This record gives sequence, C-alpha cells and structure tokens, in this order.
Amino acid sequence: MKPSRFEYERPADLAAVIALTRRDDITVKILAGGQSLGPMLNMRLVQPDVLVDITGIPELKRVEESADSIIVGACVTHADIEDGRVPDVTGGALPDVARGIAYRAVRNRGTLGGSLSHADPSADWVACLAAVGASVLIRGPAGSRSLAVEDFVTGVFEVALDPGELLEAVRIPRLSASARWGYYKICRKTGELAQAIGAVLHDPERSVFRAVIGATESRPIVFADAASLFGGEPRAGFDAGAAARILSAAGMTDPHDIQIHVVALKRAIDRAQLA
Repeated sequence: MKPSRFEYERPADLAAVIALTRRDDITVKILAGGQSLGPMLNMRLVQPDVLVDITGIPELKRVEESADSIIVGACVTHADIEDGRVPDVTGGALPDVARGIAYRAVRNRGTLGGSLSHADPSADWVACLAAVGASVLIRGPAGSRSLAVEDFVTGVFEVALDPGELLEAVRIPRLSASARWGYYKICRKTGELAQAIGAVLHDPERSVFRAVIGATESRPIVFADAASLFGGEPRAGFDAGAAARILSAAGMTDPHDIQIHVVALKRAIDRAQLA
C-alpha cells in the first residue's frame, strides 16, 4: 500500500510548527526520522491532512552541555549519539544503548525525540532515559515545560503532549565517575524490538539508585529508589522474587512474561557489577 494524499510543510522555526499543530480543522503528523511513521503512512494506519517536517529547525538539533547535564535536541539521531557527535555525559551508557538500536540504516535516520514521542514500550530510549533520570523539554502555545521521561510516556503510543505541543529536547543528567550502569534487552533476533528490557543505575555520589523494567504492555516500570529490590542496599543482592511480585501487582499475569522481564533486569544488574 501507499500513503493517502497529504500536504507537506517544512517550517523554519518552532513557532510555525506550533501554529500548524494548533489548528483543529486539519489532522497534522510530525515527521522527524520517519522510521516508525513511514511504515504507518504506507499501511494507512495514520492518514494526516498535513505532514510537518521538522528536520530543518536548528533548535531541534542543538546540543548544550553544562556542568550537571546535557540538553540534546529532539532531531539528534541515534547515530549521532553512537558515533560520539554528542558529548557523552553517561560514561558510555548512552552510546552503548544507541548502537544496539535496530540497524545502522535506522540509526542514521531515527531521532531521539521521535522515539520518545512514538512511545513504543519496546523502544530502547523509553527505558534507558527513564533509568538515567532524564527529562523532556516541551514547547507549546503556553510556553515551555519539563517532564520526567517516565511521566511523559503515559501508555502504549501515548505521551503527555497537549494540543499544539512538541517535544523540543531531552535533558540528560551527567553521571559521576563512580556510577555503575547496566542495560539488557531480550529479543528474538538482532534488530528487533525487545520482548523485555532491564536497566539499572547506581550513582552513589549523586545519591541515585534507579532501575527500570521496560518492554511491558504499557509504560515502563520505574523504581526511583531501587533499594527495595536489593534488601536495602546493592551488596545485599538482587531479590528476583520481589521483582516478580511487583510485576504481578502491576498487572503482568503471564508467568513467562514475568520470568523474562525479571531475567532482563537481573542481567542488567550483573552488567552493572554493583556488588
């Protein structure tokens, strides 16, 4: 199949994008990398009146580094992060995740903001950025606001964007030199979306201990204080039973699904070498 007819706009600034997305007489879809939107257009799962290409807006490709964080524009690609064109403030965590996303052709075009806005539960950035404590910067008619990644993703393909709003950038905190990081995803084969994701960050200098179980049937399960999974502290060891009970309480009923998600988190913890 091919897409239904649509108009094409390529605004030069964010104000023009917001003006288009605020209109209630047309259906607008935003185009960044197009790695998810392209197939959806071809299958006519989405049929916009206007396709708004945001790849020509300089603000969405900016990278601003500070003492405690880095701001990465929504149109920065996975390959930009993988290849080091974006300064790494995570001790290798983000480049490692980036190089495991799909295939190189996808990473060349796919964008950080596009992945988060699409909000596929199995996407790497949704789980990874929640684990490192990242937040999104949102621009809209009322100005700018910020949300933690885990609050931005509200469900399957659902995000906390009001009419006329656009994800502008992602703020990623700088990890300390002693931070320990682990990430693991279970896939049927290389390049596929994950069946289960586990991520953990322990950064004692910043008093941060976070864990994420991703690729669930909804938003990721985020442990802002992961000590509960370790009997109080990392040296006590990972409590797989506690993780399984939390997944069950969150609505995951299939024992196989629970098991693979617990395994993914356990392997992420092993990679972090927390003990």
